[in-house]
Amino acid sequence: MPNIVLFSGSSHHDLSQRVADRLGLELGKVVTKKFSNQETSVEIGESVRGEDVYIIQSGCGEINDNLMELLIMINACKIASSSRVTAVIPCFPYARQDKKDKKGSVERWSRAPISAKLVANMLSVAGADHIITMDLHASQIQGFFDIPVDNLYAEPAVLQWIKENIPEWRNCIIVSPDAGGAKRVTSIADRLNVEFALIHKERKRANEVDRMVLVGDVKDRVAILVDDMADTCGTICHAADKLMSAGATKVYAILTHGIFSGPALSRINNASFEAVVVTNTIPQEEKMKHCPKIQFIDISMILAEAIRRTHNGESVSYLFSHVPL
Repeated sequence: MPNIVLFSGSSHHDLSQRVADRLGLELGKVVTKKFSNQETSVEIGESVRGEDVYIIQSGCGEINDNLMELLIMINACKIASSSRVTAVIPCFPYARQDKKDKKGSVERWSRAPISAKLVANMLSVAGADHIITMDLHASQIQGFFDIPVDNLYAEPAVLQWIKENIPEWRNCIIVSPDAGGAKRVTSIADRLNVEFALIHKERKRANEVDRMVLVGDVKDRVAILVDDMADTCGTICHAADKLMSAGATKVYAILTHGIFSGPALSRINNASFEAVVVTNTIPQEEKMKHCPKIQFIDISMILAEAIRRTHNGESVSYLFSHVPL
């Protein structure tokens, strides 16, 4: 693949290396460090003049530092005369802040920021020409950009994992832990030719679920919870308990972005899951050591193929951006 340079930020070097290996490329030389006052410094260690540059940086770990590092890397490549700069962001930062929150008083609602739009503006101003991301929390975030955005879906990898690792998958039911994920689970259920259910949840405040109502019949079936992300895991753990009490024989959870902050790992360990399966858009090695129920699906092949097709001017959406029905 001539005229292409692949750089890795510091958020997820393992995923970047997997993508580079699948493309048959070496990762470009870049040095990132911090000054004593905690400012971020980036040094691009090779020429990018006239090159098609791809920078892989996920929105995880020290999110604000990693976002700033990505912006500086994009700008450094842009002013070094690269022909195009594509930001590959497997987990898009601030994606949950995509609208004004209606919770609280009208006055508080009117003052709420739309931070995902701010991040989109920052990436564009830094010099990004193209964005590749995966399973955006809200698909309308694509409309926050004035540059092309490819929102890839982990669905093909999820379907493959279900068929290869759940022997009773033909007797399963796909469950959404909230009403917002209904399109996602109906798409997967249609492809597996199984039924779906959903759980309606009411929150008292952020990260706290007040009440859950199951809509659908899970009795004597394997229940597979599917969601785009899990943070403190309160929702999916309550959902697992709800499904088991409703008669499900086993409960699995499949998530694209496993954030797992705060009490998440202890909650998963104490919950009735057979397994909690996540993709490696976020590093999971350390978390898997403390929680044996966590397994991961490698999505480096999807990202590598998207980069290859983008570089060759081919359609990315045709292969991977399956739009839920």
